[in-house]
Amino acid sequence: MRWIWRALALIVVLALAAGIGFFLRPVSYFDGWMYLQEDFGGVASRNVRVQGYRVHYLDEGPASGPVVVLVHGLGGRAEDWTNLAPYLAKAGFHVYIPDLLGYGRSQRPANFSYSVRDEAAVVVGFLDALGLKQVVLGGWSMGGWIVQIVAADHPQRVSRLILFDAAGLHIKPLWDTALFTPTSARQLDELDALLMPDPPHVPAYVARDILRISRRNAWVVQRAVASMLTAQDVTDSLLPHLKMPVLIVWGALDQIVPLAQAQTIHQLIPQSQLDVFPGCGHLAALQCSAAIGPKVVAFAQQ
Repeated sequence: MRWIWRALALIVVLALAAGIGFFLRPVSYFDGWMYLQEDFGGVASRNVRVQGYRVHYLDEGPASGPVVVLVHGLGGRAEDWTNLAPYLAKAGFHVYIPDLLGYGRSQRPANFSYSVRDEAAVVVGFLDALGLKQVVLGGWSMGGWIVQIVAADHPQRVSRLILFDAAGLHIKPLWDTALFTPTSARQLDELDALLMPDPPHVPAYVARDILRISRRNAWVVQRAVASMLTAQDVTDSLLPHLKMPVLIVWGALDQIVPLAQAQTIHQLIPQSQLDVFPGCGHLAALQCSAAIGPKVVAFAQQ
C-alpha cells in the first residue's frame, strides 16, 4: 500500500505545481495547447534562415497545391491565421504563414529596424528561401501594408493580393498608438475594445501575464510604430500601379483602420474587389472566418 500512497502524493504534488504554474504563466499553457493542436491538425512548425536571421513559419495544406502566403499584423504572429488558413488548406492550397522578424517564434534581432519596408524585404527573402516563385499573397493590418509594398516592388511574385483590414495609407491614427504596448489592465481593456466589438472579459491573472509579455516585447512594437508614424513608407502612390487582382476584406466595425480607408484603397486600385463583413471589427479574419473563408478561397481559385 505504501507505493500507492506515494504515487497518489506525487500526483497531488504534480497537479498542485501545474495549477500554480498555470496561475503564474497562463499564456504559456494556452500556447502549449495551441501548438499541440497544430501538431495533431497536420500543421507543421518550421524554421528557415532569412537575411541571416531565423524566421519561424507554419506550413499546412497539400505540398503540391498552389501557394498562399499570409502575413500577420503589428504585435501578431502566425497563429492569428488559425481560423482562416484551414479554409485554404482544405481547398487544396499550400499555405505558408511566417512569423515576421520580432514576432511569434521568430528571432528578435536588436539591430533590425522593424519598419514595414524592411519587413517586406524579409517576406521577399522568405519567398526566396523556400523557392516560391509566385504566390497568392495576403496581409492583415500592418501585414497588409507590408504585402502592398511587396506587390508593388515585386509584381511578378504576386499572382493575387488579399488585403485584410490593411494599414498603409497616409492617415494618422485617431487612437493612442501606445495602446499596442499596454502597461495596465485598463489599457489592455481599451486595446481589446478597439480591436473587436464586445470583447470578452479577461481574468486578472491572464491580463497580468499578457502585460508581462507586452513589456518584454514592447521595444519591437514601439520601433515598428515609430517607423510607421514617419509616413515614409505609405502606399497611396503605389496602389494605382498594382496590376494583379486584389481582394479587400474588411470588418465593418473596424476602429483601428476604419472602413473609410478600405473604400479609399478600393478607389485607388481599379481592379480591386471590396468585401465588407457586418458585425466584424479589426480582427475580422480571426473572428469572422466562417463568413470570410469561402470568399477568400473563391478569390484565390479564380
